[in-house]
Amino acid sequence: MFKSKKIKAVICAVVLCMSVAFVGCGQKSDNAKENLSKIDKIKKDGKLVLGTCADYPPYEFHKMNDGKDEIIGFDIEIAKEMAKDLGVELEIKDMDFDGLIPSLKTAKVDIIISGMTPTPERAKEVDFSKIYYKAVQNVMIRNEDKEAYKSLEDLTGKKLGAQTSSIQEKIAKEQIKDSNVTSLGKVTELVLSLKTKKVDAIVVEGPVAQAYAEKNDDIMVSDMPVGNPADGSAIAIQKGNEDLVEVVNKTIDRLVSENKINEFVAKANELAE
Repeated sequence: MFKSKKIKAVICAVVLCMSVAFVGCGQKSDNAKENLSKIDKIKKDGKLVLGTCADYPPYEFHKMNDGKDEIIGFDIEIAKEMAKDLGVELEIKDMDFDGLIPSLKTAKVDIIISGMTPTPERAKEVDFSKIYYKAVQNVMIRNEDKEAYKSLEDLTGKKLGAQTSSIQEKIAKEQIKDSNVTSLGKVTELVLSLKTKKVDAIVVEGPVAQAYAEKNDDIMVSDMPVGNPADGSAIAIQKGNEDLVEVVNKTIDRLVSENKINEFVAKANELAE
């Protein structure tokens, strides 16, 4: 009887030791996972999770393709390049703009690319990459009005056109005194309104304005300065992940050197029409 109890005690001790060992291994595994860098975590998961608000063409927007709703835009193309450089797939999470930074801070997304301006207030909550795109704005006029409209003051009280809910609409309303702004959904409609003299000038993003001027010999890009040249878009990353910031900046440098971003912008503008 004593021998049997002794054997049972030994067995229990062995089982207890094994349980402790397994728990220890589990804790060690969890700790190892927690200690992974952000880049290692992304590579381990095999995906880069992008947070965006897809209601801002040409940056990011929804478009039906063969009956399928897709999120496209030049921000999306930039994100694809970053995923490619990391050797992973891209996963897109579309959400309200005001939910992007909270989602980043709680690691629900890895990066934010959503035409976001790196303001001092936002920089207190997240880290930013270098500026990847500066949205130069232009005023387009008819060639016949070249001498009449040389400055923003010349447009005081005039009829202006701009895309609905865009930064250009804000510029037209705030930077041109007593402007009478007609807001339309598409740039093609704005150009037609200018050509048919329904408006006196239109405010359009730089690459778009240049493209239309090249295709239409009766309209032109004026030299009037509008917008804030210091404004630009950057990629937001959760604080404390300098390694990911560095990798993101390298991708931006590569795309700029290859002139890819301007290509992405031009193509996205075509698709947004």
